[in-house]
Amino acid sequence: MAGHAIGLDIGGTKVAGAVVAPDGTVVDELTEPTPETSDADTMTRLLLGMVDTLRDRQPDVVAVGVGAAGTVEWPSGRILWAPNNEYRDWAIRDELEKATGLPAVVDNDANVAGLAEARLGEVLYKEMVLITVGTGVGSGIVLDGQIYRGPRGLGAELGHIIVDPNGPLCGCGNHGCLESLASGTALTRTGREAAAADPDGAIARLARDKGVEVTGQTVTEAAVAGDPTARALFADLARWLGVGIASVTTIFELDAVVIGGGLVDTGELLLGPAREAAAEFAYATQVRPLVPVLPGTFGSAAGKIGAALLAMECA
Repeated sequence: MAGHAIGLDIGGTKVAGAVVAPDGTVVDELTEPTPETSDADTMTRLLLGMVDTLRDRQPDVVAVGVGAAGTVEWPSGRILWAPNNEYRDWAIRDELEKATGLPAVVDNDANVAGLAEARLGEVLYKEMVLITVGTGVGSGIVLDGQIYRGPRGLGAELGHIIVDPNGPLCGCGNHGCLESLASGTALTRTGREAAAADPDGAIARLARDKGVEVTGQTVTEAAVAGDPTARALFADLARWLGVGIASVTTIFELDAVVIGGGLVDTGELLLGPAREAAAEFAYATQVRPLVPVLPGTFGSAAGKIGAALLAMECA
């Protein structure tokens, strides 16, 4: 289609926006921190401000797409609930269209990221699952080249499959979800436990030197620098991710499992142990080939690119 679309990706820590061309090229972008109070009214004001700014800079925008963390009703674009944000029953599609006069679409953030990876990545896939590993664990399932959503758009929540019923409490209220064991939030929890147990260790010292609390980013930095404790925590996270991948590839016959989200930037630190666990727990390997586990093409930009792509398709 002629013209560009705005893609907005709402995450637990930031909202990324971009003006995207039909071929997926990002021609302008803008990022804002997710407000501490992330209720529907606050988030609506933030999104509308970002749309206004981007339209002022790129006036040929013809549609707006949003990918949001949480449970999104399709095609109404109403965000019903999110485990790591405060918004509830948020009719954001209607609000965007009314305020901007542009057609809008709203879908789960991992769904739109999966669409970008399947349609525009280095390899094009018809049967693919994207698993995003960031603040939480999201997933986008692409079957026969199309996003799988279920009857109302409420499916594909692989971050909340139970991998350890005796595991830690998840933000969704259940125990032992994949997200509670294989996300940045999980890494924050285990990192703080490690820092409390060893106040002189690298994780505690790194946070103390920066004057901040231990977060998943602290653990990641320590792991990249070679700290054995941080690397062990990271390997444990990656192993749980591999357990989840094995479950997914048992259910679906796929061309690939693509890993996106912020933690994939660590490369083999995450992917190596995840592949090993996915192979260890894979089903019927004597007759079913192992599914490749690959890093995404677009990294953290996949959500905003996919949201814009979906907006162009649906406008």
